[in-house]
Amino acid sequence: MILTAAPNSAENLFDPDLDEDLDAELDVGSGGPDYSPITLELGPEHCGQRLDKVVAGLVPQFSRSRLQQWFDEGHITVDGKPAKGKSTAYGDETVTVVPQPAPEDTAYTPEAMELDIVHEDDAIIVINKPAGLVVHPGSGNWSGTLLNGLLHHCPQLVSVPRAGIVHRLDKDTSGLMVVGKTLEAQTDLVRQLQARTVKREYFALVWGTPRPYGTIDSAISRDAKDRVKMAVSNSPSAKPAITHYEVIETGELDRRPVTLVQCRLETGRTHQIRVHMQSLGYSLVGDTVYGKQHLRSFFHRQALQARRLGLTHPVTGEHMEWVVPLADDFAELLEQAGIEEPEAI
Repeated sequence: MILTAAPNSAENLFDPDLDEDLDAELDVGSGGPDYSPITLELGPEHCGQRLDKVVAGLVPQFSRSRLQQWFDEGHITVDGKPAKGKSTAYGDETVTVVPQPAPEDTAYTPEAMELDIVHEDDAIIVINKPAGLVVHPGSGNWSGTLLNGLLHHCPQLVSVPRAGIVHRLDKDTSGLMVVGKTLEAQTDLVRQLQARTVKREYFALVWGTPRPYGTIDSAISRDAKDRVKMAVSNSPSAKPAITHYEVIETGELDRRPVTLVQCRLETGRTHQIRVHMQSLGYSLVGDTVYGKQHLRSFFHRQALQARRLGLTHPVTGEHMEWVVPLADDFAELLEQAGIEEPEAI
């Protein structure tokens, strides 16, 4: 099954608490990309031009890099014979282009996978996401994502933008996420996020010893020098970001002080906790993007878990809350640091 673009009335609701990487709508209309062969009859006006430039001008719906790949793989022919993009057009040829699916064309395909479902009813699904699982298809991850698994588990999500996803965890962050099973439920959850009434608490293990508690109110935008990273910024394009933190317990790794902190989010910006804690000088253990180079080998991922999630049920209006134990690898890291995992309260 191939899902394609369809505008949705909820489109303008998805900016505030989704990563910038998710700003483009997941479109779910009828039909799909057309892979039917395209026949091009060249005329005198094309004589003397490079064939790849001619074809690019006649089928502008495909990128030049994609067309070049099809030339290389023999999917573009001239008078029935494989063509070379660098060859010269004579102006009396028949060119046939046989479009091939790109990975992103089939990114929103149902895939069977085990999902750790904490709660499910007719309106919502609450999932305990493991570290290593990408939430949403994107460059380099066009399959095997949580979205693919959701579409398999609940086929009706094909009619909901982003398969009901309303917020995202980084690939290497574990913990709780909520998904809306209907457009109405999804829209209500997004509005709760906008109103900052969703309770999201994380545990993070950081290097150093922060003050007992504090609030970090610092806007975040793309790092001007490294587009992979986010940064605290005064740029007009920076989005407001607020993190409240509280020290739980201190310990040691390789005779270096580490601290388990509980972070509560008001907003949900890309890498928010990682960027905010690093801005204070307390980068997360295992963070390969924001951590110090010589400290990156102590843990195979950032030590961060979404441990508690609380919200108002979009249908019943009931306040609901879930807490999950720390992932096994995180719990083992705390034990190594001499920190006892706190009991759920």
